[in-house]
Amino acid sequence: MRVAKLKDPVESHTLPEPSAVPLIVLSSARDPVEAINSVLRRAGHPVHCTWIPALRDLGDALPQINPELLLQVAGTPAELGPAVEVRDQLAPHVPLLLLAPAVDEALIAAAMERGARDVVTLSNPERLKAVLLRELAVYRIQRSLDTTEKSAHDARSQLNVVLQRSNDAIIQVQEGIVTDCNPAWHELYGVEDGIAGQPVMDLFEESTHAALRGALAACLQGRWSDHALRANAMLADGTVLPLEVTLTLGQHEGEPCVRLVVPSRPRDSQYNLPVPAPVAAPRPEPAAGLLRRPELLEALGERLATPSPGGMRCLALLRIDKFALLERTIGATASEEVISEVARLVKDSLHPKEIAGRFGGVRFLALLERGNEHDITAWSERMLARVQRHIMRIRDKSVGVTCSIGLSVVSPGEPKLDAIIQDAIESNRKATSRGGNQSIISDRADNDSRVMSYDQVWVKHIKAALMENRFRLVQQPIASLQGDDPGMYDVLVRMIDQQGKEVLPSEFMAAAGRNDLMKNIDRWVVGASLSFAAQKKPECLFVRLSRDTARDAAFVEWLDNHLRTSRAEPHRLCFQVTEEGAASHVPEVTALAAALRERRFRFALEGFGSGRDSTGMLESVPLDFVKIDGTLVQDLAGDPQLQSRVRILVEAARRKGIHTIAERVEDANTMAVLWQIGVQYIQGYFVNAPEEVVLRAER
Repeated sequence: MRVAKLKDPVESHTLPEPSAVPLIVLSSARDPVEAINSVLRRAGHPVHCTWIPALRDLGDALPQINPELLLQVAGTPAELGPAVEVRDQLAPHVPLLLLAPAVDEALIAAAMERGARDVVTLSNPERLKAVLLRELAVYRIQRSLDTTEKSAHDARSQLNVVLQRSNDAIIQVQEGIVTDCNPAWHELYGVEDGIAGQPVMDLFEESTHAALRGALAACLQGRWSDHALRANAMLADGTVLPLEVTLTLGQHEGEPCVRLVVPSRPRDSQYNLPVPAPVAAPRPEPAAGLLRRPELLEALGERLATPSPGGMRCLALLRIDKFALLERTIGATASEEVISEVARLVKDSLHPKEIAGRFGGVRFLALLERGNEHDITAWSERMLARVQRHIMRIRDKSVGVTCSIGLSVVSPGEPKLDAIIQDAIESNRKATSRGGNQSIISDRADNDSRVMSYDQVWVKHIKAALMENRFRLVQQPIASLQGDDPGMYDVLVRMIDQQGKEVLPSEFMAAAGRNDLMKNIDRWVVGASLSFAAQKKPECLFVRLSRDTARDAAFVEWLDNHLRTSRAEPHRLCFQVTEEGAASHVPEVTALAAALRERRFRFALEGFGSGRDSTGMLESVPLDFVKIDGTLVQDLAGDPQLQSRVRILVEAARRKGIHTIAERVEDANTMAVLWQIGVQYIQGYFVNAPEEVVLRAER
């Protein structure tokens, strides 16, 4: 075989470039080979041209050289036949060009009909270069595509093997329909036949549907991170099984799908090495996930010994009403199933970090950690309604029950667990004696003399902290459900005591409000926020104003003076007042909002949806944002009526061009429902706790 490799004469003494393009030129003469080599090198493409003088050598050259382009010098398209036949047999993807003395439309058509990609001549170097580069680019794209498709095919094959052998229960969902599932899923659900073709919603309890729809939609758009979704599976025998499901984006037959995975082991232990069983580990109640009494009391004691992360703590004692009559009616063993079902309802109503357990008999005890008393009251009202409307199917009988709830607020400081439990028991006893199906909160903390002595201490501390500049700001990030980091933060205030320890607002704000100190604290917060905005330039800081400041006619003039000295850009601050406060003082708040927006500040309502005419407030007050009330958000995932109510609020705000933020988001299920409803931003402990110090003002 005669094969000659032609290099650029100027670089013939060097080694071949690793990135040079391999070409084959089938020609009886050497001159066309040199011309092609020169054209490509001037275009910035070093080449390795292999000159094949005779057709008989082409078959050996193709597999050895693996060319990216094949050119044949010929006078007519009829001469292409033998070369095309060899090319098609050994290297069908390599493009072939005819190098002719002249070219016209008829010649190009005839050459392409016989297998050439195009016809070129040496008389037009610019067109020759353009065609050569085009064909090289097409070849490389096709080669990359073929490699990618092969890799994807291999990956899918390997994935299918993994799915079939995995101990994790896995299904693939496409447009709401199950397209595939593995044996572990069959075993989990207790079915033998495949469930492909079924709607995925049929596999889960209705209360889970809204969160699951939102999570599926978010995952398909690449906006779902590694969050665990809590769901209630409907098994083949009709029982309900609480699960934690992870969602990942995948492919099925070339189209995007969502893969739902139920890990065979809990997420926090899935990758841990085996360790000895812990001694005296908390034992959950069967089927409910609640702690037994000894472990419950121990866990409550440990939690109350640590400072509250913010907001309000309350102990709730729930007791099933008239259980003795129910037990006589359906029997002792069947009545235990009722207790387990109520336990599940209690567990589902709580945030993941809240503690709950069976206190004994038909009583359950839960430590609630919520934003304020309004949140606690909302939880108890929804819990009562949830139990009342939940019809249980117990051994072919439909059973309904109600419950009574006693609430005891945990005071700041060093609370006594026994005293708090006793208050909850007493409140529960009052609710039961009044006929049940109601909640009562302990009034022990409302003693006038106790409040007065409490205020005397805190007023002294607050005034000293203001004089000595012992306040500081912390930020809580606001996350976007549309994927981008909005650079927005909710500003919270902390007091520093004389020992340097942080004091939460829940401990001193009530006393400040009762003793006309809120305006002083507000002005410190606003001044510090202006300084921070000037220094760090966040996109938006949300700064709360109390009802007293919202009614203060001198506040805007004070703000003007501080704005000039701080040199902050007004649009970086958004002042917010509660909807309740705005509804009580509509003229004053409307005037304040207009004055602030005239100065290019932004304005928001928090606690939106808690009033009687929330949508009417959108017409009365000029707004940039509304923050949906945390009491609506906290039980959103499992309450269709609540979802409908929030959707109406969001749509009303959208029509006015007002952005929506959901307050106190605590879990992935709630986030998924909010995403489906159309809420734009979220804040709460699911996003991040307000821990990062953003500023401590200096004087």
